[in-house]
Amino acid sequence: MTEINPFADLNGVAPPPEAKPRDELGQEDFLKLMITQFRNQDPFEPLDNGDFLGQLAQFSTVNGITSLNDSFAGLATSVQEEQALQAANLVGHSVLAASDVGYLREDDALAGAVELRSSASNVQVEITDASGQLVRRLDLGEQPPGMARFVWDGRDSNGDVAAEGHYLVTTRVARGNFVESAETLLEAEIESVTLGQFGRGMTLNLPGGTTMSLSQVRRII
Repeated sequence: MTEINPFADLNGVAPPPEAKPRDELGQEDFLKLMITQFRNQDPFEPLDNGDFLGQLAQFSTVNGITSLNDSFAGLATSVQEEQALQAANLVGHSVLAASDVGYLREDDALAGAVELRSSASNVQVEITDASGQLVRRLDLGEQPPGMARFVWDGRDSNGDVAAEGHYLVTTRVARGNFVESAETLLEAEIESVTLGQFGRGMTLNLPGGTTMSLSQVRRII
């Protein structure tokens, strides 16, 4: 007699996959619960149509919010990746950026600009050191609408070479008897980029340890 092993043909057959634990309800589970609730309701106190529709509306709202959050998360990731690519392309380039603090290198100059929406009778640029002392005042004179450029040669009002370091640069615009401050744009070279974490934006790293955000960049030179 030949012994027949009833399990011989099952060798090599993969076991059924283990069911994964579920800790949330999907739309199908919600509908099953609703049908069960409907079947087991008290016939003398049936479920009100308004309550039934209200539960459906609540589920639809939660499901819609979840889908909306997923869409926003995907959009945020896409925007961050695009900004990272733009910022990486700025490394090694000089930009005009909205900033009132510039770094003067030894035996170098500090350049910048002010954007005028209308003509000005005079544009004045003041450079102040870290102690708050006025180092140099530049009078650009009458300027037409557009970008008024300026260059500080790194010397103080006495003609002496200023020390390397950070300087505050402020701009005032005169139109007749009316004088107002204006946004100062300074030239800066992008040395590197630091990507933001935990919801923070990326940072552009400049000479002298100065940093700025990508949103401050107005023009690539």
